[in-house]
Amino acid sequence: MRDGGPAAHVRGPTVRRMLLGARLRRLRERKGVSREDAGYAIRGSHSKISRMELGRTAIKERDVADLLILYGVTDDAERNALLRLAREANARGWWHRYSDLIPSWAHPYLDLEEAASSIRTYDPCQVPDLLQTEEYARASLAIRDQIRGGAARAEIDGRVAVRLMRQRLFARSPRRTLTAVVDEAALLRFVGGKGLIQGQLEHLLRVSESASVELKIVPAGRTSITSAGRAFTVLRFHQRTIPDVVYIELLTTALYLDKPADMEAFARTWRRLEGEALPPDASRTLLANLLRRL
Repeated sequence: MRDGGPAAHVRGPTVRRMLLGARLRRLRERKGVSREDAGYAIRGSHSKISRMELGRTAIKERDVADLLILYGVTDDAERNALLRLAREANARGWWHRYSDLIPSWAHPYLDLEEAASSIRTYDPCQVPDLLQTEEYARASLAIRDQIRGGAARAEIDGRVAVRLMRQRLFARSPRRTLTAVVDEAALLRFVGGKGLIQGQLEHLLRVSESASVELKIVPAGRTSITSAGRAFTVLRFHQRTIPDVVYIELLTTALYLDKPADMEAFARTWRRLEGEALPPDASRTLLANLLRRL
């Protein structure tokens, strides 16, 4: 697809919608068509075009075909590539079989995480999802579900399966990187008991040796406290037409931020966090010392 990036390598309907929307926006602007006129051409409104171009709504193949006519796209290869992307953007994600166990506001994140080339995450309270052992994941999900009103064992099993699948998808993609900043205090919380935490710390030591994982720990003795009091994740994509996204999960919903002002604020916060954290080698030494003291 011309100047649309390697869409063939992108997985997940959410990111495909974002890629398609960005491409349609460039075509519209190049042709000098207003959002109002584009909306009229597909029996919609300017707000529908805006949602389509941001990748925030399902995109019908018929609407794409009509827009391509309006935008003067006559090249068969370009048209076919965009129409194929429209079909793929409406496909179900790998997580669909578990969709009834996952909050609807988390569905887009699963697609975004799978497509991200760079994942930067900070958590002051627990080990990040992609670095958890199965036992730790099960214990932490059980605690969270108790707060939300409780869940059956089968539901927790399904959520654990999703978390482990996310880890496998990351491990299969050598071009992707994960940088995690974790507070030492989070590693000292005996979620599920001493034996479980020992296994988790040993796992962190192993995975932190991977070229794709960079683990940095903020020591408990550091007096400087960053302004980030809540866990957040920053996702970056190979396709630069897709903006960086900050994901913040709350108790009953989540925030997806991608405006430049938001990104700059979180970039400053991330730099502050990395300044407070130990470098990877020193973080592994801290982990080894924690294990010896257990």
